[in-house]
Amino acid sequence: MRPQPERPGGVRPAGRTDGALPGPPAPPAGGPARTAGREPLWRDLVGDVLRRERLAQERTLKDVADAARISMPYLSEVERGRKEASSEVLAAAAQALGLGLGDLLARAHGELTRHTRTRGRATSTAPRNALCLAA
Repeated sequence: MRPQPERPGGVRPAGRTDGALPGPPAPPAGGPARTAGREPLWRDLVGDVLRRERLAQERTLKDVADAARISMPYLSEVERGRKEASSEVLAAAAQALGLGLGDLLARAHGELTRHTRTRGRATSTAPRNALCLAA
């Protein structure tokens, strides 16, 4: 265990005593995008699309990870929205499922659009910049 440095006046910083830096608080068990009333994160949407497509094809995580040439634990984390995958990884995973990168992103966009619609327009706090024309 490494001793913590003292601040001026002999006061040590509060918190952990093992020398490790405190990290950000852990997200809720359901993940940040699963929280009610919040817009989902892009990584959650893309991961959901990948997992749904893989399960629809009745393929295993190992099978798709091998075909995409990425590790199985990493693909699992991408599917669960725990990792923000690069475009190269997303393209490889999509191709392993018989999709193009554009198909994957279009499906994720569709999910975001559906989610936004189900939240309703009444919850929007953004001002509307509409122009009304009368005939």
